[in-house]
Amino acid sequence: MRKWLTVENSFVAAGLVIVAALLLTETFVGVADNGDFLRIMGSIGLNYYMEEPFEDRFFNYAHSLFAYDTFFRGFYPSTQLLLVFAARCIGYVLNSEAFDIRVLGAIYAALLLTAGFVLVRLVRRRSAAAGVVLALLLLFVFFDIGYLAYFNSLFGEPTAMVSLLLTMALGLYVTAQERPSRMALLLFFAAVLFLIGSKTQNAPVGVGFALLFLSYARLREDKPWRRLALVLSAFTLVVSVGVYVFAPKDFKDINTYQTVFFGILKDSPDVEGDLKELGLPQRLSVLADTNYFQAGTAIKQDDPSLKADFYDRISHGDVLLFYAKHPGRLLAKLEYAAEHGMMIRPYYLGNYEKAAGKPPGAMSFAFSGWSEFKKRSLPNELWLIALFFGLYGAAAVWEWTRRKDRRSRTAIELFVLLGLTGMFSFVIPILGDGVADLAKHLFLFNAVFDMMAVSAVVWVVYRGSRFIGGKRGSQ
Repeated sequence: MRKWLTVENSFVAAGLVIVAALLLTETFVGVADNGDFLRIMGSIGLNYYMEEPFEDRFFNYAHSLFAYDTFFRGFYPSTQLLLVFAARCIGYVLNSEAFDIRVLGAIYAALLLTAGFVLVRLVRRRSAAAGVVLALLLLFVFFDIGYLAYFNSLFGEPTAMVSLLLTMALGLYVTAQERPSRMALLLFFAAVLFLIGSKTQNAPVGVGFALLFLSYARLREDKPWRRLALVLSAFTLVVSVGVYVFAPKDFKDINTYQTVFFGILKDSPDVEGDLKELGLPQRLSVLADTNYFQAGTAIKQDDPSLKADFYDRISHGDVLLFYAKHPGRLLAKLEYAAEHGMMIRPYYLGNYEKAAGKPPGAMSFAFSGWSEFKKRSLPNELWLIALFFGLYGAAAVWEWTRRKDRRSRTAIELFVLLGLTGMFSFVIPILGDGVADLAKHLFLFNAVFDMMAVSAVVWVVYRGSRFIGGKRGSQ
């Protein structure tokens, strides 16, 4: 019996209790649809379960049941589709009349528990104290209702979050093996693909992982291993580029509109001058400070005239060039993002079904210590983010210079890439979608930031335990 009482098994048991209490109880908790569900439902054969008013279907209330429908009424390329398809198949066996979103939530929970189990076990083997701290922090941070409520939804955010944790867990597992196995490397690769393919805005992250696979190629000397790692590196790069290139045209148009009119031109001191520099007609000035989903704009967002005057004349390359010429403007946007984007959950989307009798837009605050701390107590300032990333990077470089073996250095490089992923995921939404809906578009940044914070605390505990152990050994 005692052999089962390990830190990692205790973590799984505690995690199961939290998930069951928050997601699988009689009172349903999820996240209301803001319109994004349609992308997934059209691809995977789901639909809304009943006719209802707009204000009940969107924003105010979450939904546990969805109707089965025909596949590919549209197509939104995302690795999330694989998880939703698996949940749909299981759900149909359990209930052929309606799809219960909690089946998908259970799949996400299983993946989260798996990632946590691997991480805690790896750390516990090196330091019991660090393993315990990691287990407690993972439960406190990543089992927060701000993260878990997403599991009972069709948003892409939970796919990104569990993929991030699985990427870290499996990447470290490969480096922990004396002779890394091909299966472990392939599982790591699969987690990376799920991460970069979960949302179009996450695609650029794949470039960093493609480079990291070159380091993994040197973990073994035999040619088959190196050939496999190089192939995975190349394939990761191709997928990363493909996710962006083959994104639906209307999706790209939405992002372009947001980037310019709700990004560059939002609060612009010289709207006409900015339009001229971007090579756009002056008549578009009436759209400054509007978003794509806003009603009553002077020119409708899908007006045919905008195709020639706007959508065909502007690209994200033009946006990059504009901000390169005006770094102060980019800095102001990043400061705005830091102030409004350090939140895990979108507070404008309700968590309960209408049948629960809660007010419209009501939210669950059970087990919300971390998400509420980030919202209310953490200084949401750009300087704090920069300082944190700077200290994290300095510690990683210090550890890398101290280590001489390839496996340890590759593990540290994975943590460095985690930090770089956080930097990219903080900047990319501004460059690719303006300042619209930052609570959702900066979700990956928040998940990375939280993972970095957990890693930093565990590293301090690990170093402290090694130092104390060393002093005791010398006495």
